[in-house]
Amino acid sequence: MSKQAYVALVTCFNEDETINYEATRAQVRRQVEAGNNIMCAGTNGDFTALTHDEKIRLTEQVVEEVGGRVKVIVNAGMPATFETLKLAREFDRIGVDGIAVITPFFIACTQDGLIRHFSTIADAVKTPVYLYDIPARTQNHIEPETARKLAGHGNIAGIKDSGGAQETLAAYLQVAKEVPGFEVYSGPDHLVLWSLQNGAAGCISGLGNAMPDVLAGILAAFNAGDIAEAERQQAIYTAFRTDLYALGFAPAMVKRSLYMQDASVGASRQPALLPDPEQDEQIREILRRYNRL
Repeated sequence: MSKQAYVALVTCFNEDETINYEATRAQVRRQVEAGNNIMCAGTNGDFTALTHDEKIRLTEQVVEEVGGRVKVIVNAGMPATFETLKLAREFDRIGVDGIAVITPFFIACTQDGLIRHFSTIADAVKTPVYLYDIPARTQNHIEPETARKLAGHGNIAGIKDSGGAQETLAAYLQVAKEVPGFEVYSGPDHLVLWSLQNGAAGCISGLGNAMPDVLAGILAAFNAGDIAEAERQQAIYTAFRTDLYALGFAPAMVKRSLYMQDASVGASRQPALLPDPEQDEQIREILRRYNRL
């Protein structure tokens, strides 16, 4: 089965910080044309700044724009199981291909608590559920053994690993080898090819907002068995990541670099980082270096 690339799509905003749905749909079209699937309302989509109703409308518009041409996963994760469940049921009704559930944030969880949380969501919906681990942001980490236990649930289809540690990713991949049907999607942009070579079902990348063609190129080359070309594309992707992320918080840098290419995406809701003229010029220089401007 061919490996899949998902882009953790940005949410576009107007100057008054309302969602620009038409600009967001344009970004969906851009990714579909490149050959990438979509994850919406994730970290790069400013999900923590969106209201409950906005997430539902955003998902409806993304699914409508995609029109079945590619797959759509949406993040339902919130600190409380109660609200996560309400969102997941709405996404189930809309008809997405997968529901990602980021670990609860602010609330400290035990591993048993995480098992109850994820199992409750997976029990309540028909859509496949994907665990979403990003401990640097949530302070709650899904231990590999916990992932192994959850992998036995009939409606938990896999995990998105955004921890950044190759060791943890390798441990999740080992779970996938032991549990048929459990998929691992790599989040770290520099590990896309490595994860594919080691059994990942694909990747979910924020950087793909700025370089959709290169991300798609890695996957296309790998699926075609052209490892040399996949390595060439990965080298470009990794170098761009290194240069861009050195300037600040990764999702903010991705959003700003995309803004430089298409101002319709807007800024992010406050209190996100405000644009800085000096930093903007550094981003422009990086984009010029990679022929993005």
